[in-house]
Amino acid sequence: MKKLVLLFSVSLCLTTFAAEPSIPKPLNTTCPITGKAVNPAITFIYEDQTFAFADEASRQKFEADRAASIYQKLGGKAALDAAVELFYVKVLADKRVNHYFADISMAKQKRKQKEFLSAALGGPNPYVGKDLRTAHADLDGLNDSHFDAIAEHLQATLQELKVDSTLIAQAMAIVGSTRDAVLNRPVKH
Repeated sequence: MKKLVLLFSVSLCLTTFAAEPSIPKPLNTTCPITGKAVNPAITFIYEDQTFAFADEASRQKFEADRAASIYQKLGGKAALDAAVELFYVKVLADKRVNHYFADISMAKQKRKQKEFLSAALGGPNPYVGKDLRTAHADLDGLNDSHFDAIAEHLQATLQELKVDSTLIAQAMAIVGSTRDAVLNRPVKH
């Protein structure tokens, strides 16, 4: 049964990939490590995306950071995509929170969630979407019980996908650190 769920998740993910044409990203002009202009001869390919760097030391740091990231330890893009697909199956079946997703494009929501989690867990691209406060500001009545339900589904998803408990704890700590922003609480200084 567990293999069936994993295969179902992967097939959903592959279906999503087939529906979205792959458009190669242009080579970056600013080094993601130093912020300086890149030398286009110094590159690193990661998950089918080519990154350029200002110098060799920056390329090596980027490569080391990717290898050490929770994102990579979870399995990178393919694993995160499968997890988000399974996660939303759980979320949309939950009457405590599914009303927040009733009138939105789930394809767009899943894409944004994948981008956010990728960046938050150490993926290669920075998150460029709305900040968490802005993204959740118009969700009437959003409170701790809703945040807890979403976190519960993420944890259950990672457990179902047989992610190591240490990685789950690390990922959940990062997600937990967003609570005040998601719930639009005052910034703590």
